[in-house]
Amino acid sequence: MLAVRKARRKLRMGTICSPNPSGTKTASEVCNADWMASLPPHLHNLPLSNLAIPGSHDSFSYWVDEKSPVGPDQTQAIKRLARISLVKKLMKKWSVTQNLTFREQLEAGIRYFDLRVSSKPGDADQEIYFIHGLFGIKVWDGLMEIDSFLTQHPQEIIFLDFNHFYAMDETHHKCLVLRIQEAFGNKLCPACSVESLTLQTLWEKNHQVLIFYHCPFYKQYPFLWPGKKIPAPWANTTSVRKLILFLETTLSERAPRGSFHVSQAILTPRVKTIARGLVGGLKNTLVHSNDWNSRGSSLLSQERS
Repeated sequence: MLAVRKARRKLRMGTICSPNPSGTKTASEVCNADWMASLPPHLHNLPLSNLAIPGSHDSFSYWVDEKSPVGPDQTQAIKRLARISLVKKLMKKWSVTQNLTFREQLEAGIRYFDLRVSSKPGDADQEIYFIHGLFGIKVWDGLMEIDSFLTQHPQEIIFLDFNHFYAMDETHHKCLVLRIQEAFGNKLCPACSVESLTLQTLWEKNHQVLIFYHCPFYKQYPFLWPGKKIPAPWANTTSVRKLILFLETTLSERAPRGSFHVSQAILTPRVKTIARGLVGGLKNTLVHSNDWNSRGSSLLSQERS
């Protein structure tokens, strides 16, 4: 049974370390952009849920627009404070969780994407945006960037996990699903038994995209997978020790069949965390903390062994 593991190991840009049975390229010959295509043959017919697949958290948030309104995912108190221009600049420091674009993440080997989307107040065209406190790029632009990569790398498979929706009615959902259809077309994999999915079966059908949709709206479209098929338990802690314990516990308790599984190896700031590191931002306060660098590295070393 797979864990789609965010930060299971750090991929080295430009290479991937894989076994080298007959026909498999050496590490120096294999690019992360094609790591699935370069897996040894004995893994091609293994259920996809048995592979450890690297992913990213708030995958779209490499850019947010501090000039746009504060998103509907924020409280009224934050929205009132954001009328002060400096507040949005500080929000940006805590909203950006990635420093690579979709394309760059894909080229680095990322195959699971954690997505939050929203309509924008005042927009009359039903456009949908990525969001994390502040609005990001248009969903359509992100989908097209991903599709361009997939067209150039026809054996790579991706998971798009649409797990948070804000200020969206039925019309917005229909617009979003239409965008997904337009972007990926026949690359979309219909929902089916998790155990029946292998790299080989997907390659034979030219399917490259699994869409998980955490909203009852998924029932209307065969290519939307229910959110329950990819649970992503969340530790919600700033403590590395508690996070590691949580990951170990949820991995041991995950369902043996019937779904994928996401391990969120992420620290989540609390209000007091943000207050203490207001100017420093997320990266300097949590990501580059000595506690995470030491214990996090130890955790990843254990997972590799």
